[in-house]
Amino acid sequence: MASKDYIPHHEPFQYYASTANPTHARPASIDEIGHAGPANHQYDLSDFWSAVDARSMPAVSFLKAAAYQDGHAGYSTPLDEQRFIVDTVNRLQNTKDWQSTAVVIAYDDSDGWYDHQMSPIVNQSNDPANDALTDNSTCGTNASRIAGGYQDRCGYGPRLPLVVISPYAKANFVDHTTTDQSSILRFIEDNWQTGRVGNFSFDEKAGTLNNLFDFSGTPGQGRAGSKLLLDPRTGQPSRK
Repeated sequence: MASKDYIPHHEPFQYYASTANPTHARPASIDEIGHAGPANHQYDLSDFWSAVDARSMPAVSFLKAAAYQDGHAGYSTPLDEQRFIVDTVNRLQNTKDWQSTAVVIAYDDSDGWYDHQMSPIVNQSNDPANDALTDNSTCGTNASRIAGGYQDRCGYGPRLPLVVISPYAKANFVDHTTTDQSSILRFIEDNWQTGRVGNFSFDEKAGTLNNLFDFSGTPGQGRAGSKLLLDPRTGQPSRK
């Protein structure tokens, strides 16, 4: 049965042969999740939770809500989005793996829905006619600041929320350093020493997420605590 709540173009890993699963093949077993197999590293959310319950959660997972819960204007609501995030994080906090887990909540570019503040220009463009910022004095066309000479890569774009939830996250802390979505990729690359993607990918320019963490001592000690369960209906701390 075809699902009308799945949006293919919101799923970036389908664009790469190394991770594409156009037939939506299911993993042969829980043991396959996180390893090579028919699903090619593409799984349903239910498969992720099966792996979590089996204590075999992959080292890195990207979770995407169903359309009605993804926070996109027009077909989702902030309350539906809140329920997905809270239910997910609450469930992870109640696993034995929580003490070594970090959750990064990130959002898609939204064409200014979040904020009118101009972001810093870390990459210019040699094609101002096709960039949203057409004023050369704003975007610029300095060849030395155009990564790889690629067109239509003037950025960063509008500012977006980025939240880290972890026993190692700094409590009551707002980071003012410049980061972007590829900072998440850089964090993964640095933690597992994979190296950069290459070919002038923006992970080469991305700011680090390390300032959001405190890896000294026991996780949760001296902070707000290693767990904070929320009510998915209200977003407030759970009183259960």
